[in-house]
Amino acid sequence: MNHSPDTAEAVRAAARRLAGAAETARPCAPVRDLIGADDITAAYAVQHQLTIDRQAAGATVTGRKIGLTSPSVQKQLGVDRPDFGVLFDEMECVDGVVPTGRLIAPKVEAEIAFVLGDDLADGELTLHQVRSAVEYAVAALEIVDSRILNWDITFGDTVADNASSAKYVLGRDRRTLAEVEPKDVTMTLAVGDEVVSQGAGVECLGDPLVALQWLARTAAALGDPLLAGQVILSGALGPMVAVPPGGSVTARSSGFDEVTAVFEEVS
Repeated sequence: MNHSPDTAEAVRAAARRLAGAAETARPCAPVRDLIGADDITAAYAVQHQLTIDRQAAGATVTGRKIGLTSPSVQKQLGVDRPDFGVLFDEMECVDGVVPTGRLIAPKVEAEIAFVLGDDLADGELTLHQVRSAVEYAVAALEIVDSRILNWDITFGDTVADNASSAKYVLGRDRRTLAEVEPKDVTMTLAVGDEVVSQGAGVECLGDPLVALQWLARTAAALGDPLLAGQVILSGALGPMVAVPPGGSVTARSSGFDEVTAVFEEVS
């Protein structure tokens, strides 16, 4: 990916700003002053630089997340497309315990996650091909966070900031797509005992598998295709919610066992 010297330096400066905020858990100013509010190429260049840096520090890529799948959120940010970020091994909370010590302003979304059994690298990547590549689906919770103060983000800011990703929890109940139809799933999200968000599969680009297809085609076009074994968080089924320190959140999605995250004030 080639950039002019000025653009390349702006990308590096934005990456340094976001990395510093993540390292210190102190939010930073938006990066749109450096890369613009809607320069998609520059924003993904920042994300790519951060990915390279995390890999150099020992992190392993385990999949991708899709964001901005809700029409209401797209309208809020003035965009007409979803975005994506990179998942790393250190982001998965295997036991459902989410350490909050290095998070800034976390929020939670209920999603469907797909685990791929085949690569999605070649061909037209039709919906049938994408569906056939899914080994199984699970209910999931994505913990999103913004390194940018007060979530003051444009499309460029959130893309650069790895699509505002942070942590995720996968349910243990694995379902094949013969057992669960993602677009028909209904969901409730509760903080403690209080239901605070509701949604459905159709709210994720009309079908979470359509979101997966969009990502597969986008990733393949960028020369970094989705691979067998990767986890794909397909996008929120309903509005994201804040969780108080020490709180717990539970998603109940039709066709799956419930999945719970407990927030603990540890690093």
